[in-house]
Amino acid sequence: MRSYRKASAVGVVAIGALALAACSSSTPAAPSESAESSTADAGVEIGAVDLAAAGCPADIRIQTDWNPESEHGHLYALLGDDYEVDGQNKSVTGPLLASGEYTGVDVTILSGGPATGFTQPNAQMYNDPSIFLAYVGTDEAIAHSGDLPTVSVFAPLQKDPQMIMWDPTVYPNAKTIADLGTEGVSIRVFPGGTYMDYFVGSGVLTADQVDATYDGTPAVFVSEQGKIAQQGFASAEPYIYENEIAEWGKPVAYQLINDAGYPKYAAMMSVIPENVEKYRDCLTELVPVLQQATVDFYASPAATIDLILELVEAYNTGWVYSQGVAEFSVDKQLEEGLAGNDANGQMGVADDARVQELFDIVEPIYREQGLPVKDGLKPTDLYTNEFIDTTITF
Repeated sequence: MRSYRKASAVGVVAIGALALAACSSSTPAAPSESAESSTADAGVEIGAVDLAAAGCPADIRIQTDWNPESEHGHLYALLGDDYEVDGQNKSVTGPLLASGEYTGVDVTILSGGPATGFTQPNAQMYNDPSIFLAYVGTDEAIAHSGDLPTVSVFAPLQKDPQMIMWDPTVYPNAKTIADLGTEGVSIRVFPGGTYMDYFVGSGVLTADQVDATYDGTPAVFVSEQGKIAQQGFASAEPYIYENEIAEWGKPVAYQLINDAGYPKYAAMMSVIPENVEKYRDCLTELVPVLQQATVDFYASPAATIDLILELVEAYNTGWVYSQGVAEFSVDKQLEEGLAGNDANGQMGVADDARVQELFDIVEPIYREQGLPVKDGLKPTDLYTNEFIDTTITF
């Protein structure tokens, strides 16, 4: 869950990372194949990639997990100049482009968070059968493998941007989350974060250090004058706290939860399991387009950032996102390896050992919590790399 950046958001009830806002059927209908692409009707020439011929839905609808932001730039980069904004439904639709060429289908990118009543993207995909792809973290995929199963086909981010931050002037000897544990620092977080269960269970932190009252606003962190630590996103909060929160106005130190031992893949592009086979030809053509759009966005993000900022204003959810944060996010994602190639020089793949490591961490936690983990679930049930084009890299 993203944090609210506006003082007026105080009092908004935060939802745990694994809380679902709606119940849903486990056997949804397939994405609509009867809709016709308005661009195709207009006679626009299709380029080198023909997703319509590959059997893709006429409108590939993608559910994100939050308001438009630079972490989602790889999706918004699929759009050109010809798009329609739906401010009421918090979505944008336009011809899906591959390196600037029309692919024969449209793409609709749907906002999450406040736009969906904080329903998780996997639940939203089951609630709305027209949604073809949704962001699903690997821990969420495990937790809901029994009632909302998904299969990842593309990992746009190498590391989860989630981090814990603190004041380096108050805790100059703290370099890691484990150091905060040693110093007994209280850490303020949203309730329901499995990574905190892991840190407590593994002894990195103690249970009495966890303060699950974070509401997404900076007020308590500022008023405590850095005596507490707080969750955030490495691709946003460091810039915001130093440059946009006048009451703070100085750097924060942080460590990614990934680097502290919780190797989650965040926001993996996922489908319902039966669609892996049903839309195999489509995914074979589509996933490399998603890969190339990701590489292209980080190489030249300016136009896509302009679109993201336009959408934030049009959706008017009360969330504030500035150009400074958007540009910082791109730079920080590349600097920290949040986006980029993996250790083998590939991009977009899910690493077998890494998924296994997270599986071993969270599966017993979820079973103890009574979450619907599928009996006999294997880590390899959660993802496939078969559609990845290994020649497309950063």
